[in-house]
Amino acid sequence: MEQQALSIEEFNDKLKSWTGKNIKITKKELNDLDETEIELQYVSYSNNTQSIDDYVSEHSLILSGEGEIENAENQMEPLPAPRYEIPLDDTSNYYFDGKLFNLKTDRATYTIEEK
Repeated sequence: MEQQALSIEEFNDKLKSWTGKNIKITKKELNDLDETEIELQYVSYSNNTQSIDDYVSEHSLILSGEGEIENAENQMEPLPAPRYEIPLDDTSNYYFDGKLFNLKTDRATYTIEEK
């Protein structure tokens, strides 16, 4: 199925329908690939209007739930906190192909799929 571009509101509505499901988040940044697995409990957003540099994003997508993250030795270990945060920017793009979400930011590409 072809990827469909979504508004942030459409992306939010579709992603929230996955609440209660086990998901896998894959982050690709430069030559680095990270995987995280979460039992998605809820989806929320945060605003950080205090940012004085480009390192901290003004907006973030927060995927809350218990899960595991892949460490440097390619072993899974518990998340340090029950949440996964994706920094968003004004140029972020949101896609859904019926089976998985793709979120592209200036820094990375994230794929979210059911496990």
